[in-house]
Amino acid sequence: MKFALALLALAAVTSARNIDLEDVIDLEDITAYDYLAKIGQPLLEKIRKAEEEGVQSRIVGGSPAPLGQYPHQAGLLASFSQGQGVCGGSLLNYRRVLTAAHCWFDGRNQATSVTVVLGSIFLFTGGTRQTTSDVVMHGSWNPNLIRNDIAIIIMPHFIVFNNNIAPIALPSGSELNENFAGNTAIASGFGLTSDGGSISNLQSLNHVQVEVITNNVCRNSFPAIIQSSNICISGANGRSTCNGDSGGPLIVTRNNRPILKV
Repeated sequence: MKFALALLALAAVTSARNIDLEDVIDLEDITAYDYLAKIGQPLLEKIRKAEEEGVQSRIVGGSPAPLGQYPHQAGLLASFSQGQGVCGGSLLNYRRVLTAAHCWFDGRNQATSVTVVLGSIFLFTGGTRQTTSDVVMHGSWNPNLIRNDIAIIIMPHFIVFNNNIAPIALPSGSELNENFAGNTAIASGFGLTSDGGSISNLQSLNHVQVEVITNNVCRNSFPAIIQSSNICISGANGRSTCNGDSGGPLIVTRNNRPILKV
């Protein structure tokens, strides 16, 4: 299984043109270091306020997702010393949710618990919620180089599946080695809807179609970051993931079967 490259929003936002790393962002900002405090916590408070005032969504160039369209989508509220940070995740089975390791430990901040929200297009209202501190990160997770940025959340109770809550399949067989370049994928999440944008009223789960690009294209812009285990998506036409979408799903379809690539 390949992992999506995380850049700033920690979700592989890059265009298919040749550019220098310095033209895009400072190296410090494309690491996962201090994600919870710098991005996750401030964004969570904005989302909370927006929901209280009248609840839209945040994937760049995307559109709101109706309830039940992505039943595997999880919203995560990670508690740490300064408050809570927001991330996304994917339901794998009755007890496990896949997310990014930096949503639990970002190199500086260690979360102590995480609340998993399922079956809702909002983070603070509706759906099913469970809180746990049982999180297993990849043993070689490196926040500075964004290597092995993956973790499994183990739920304290079995999840009851319904039309709005259901697992997503993982790649199998030959799919494990595919790079899916040129394919259309769907990203979904609770993050910002524009780079440098702000939270507005009617905030909810959002989704967008994006193009998978080759790792060689990514490597031209981010030579120190890209690994064979990464999968990259284009940010062409202003359509991509953004702050707050970290850890959430990127889906491709094979034989009419949606599968999770991150």
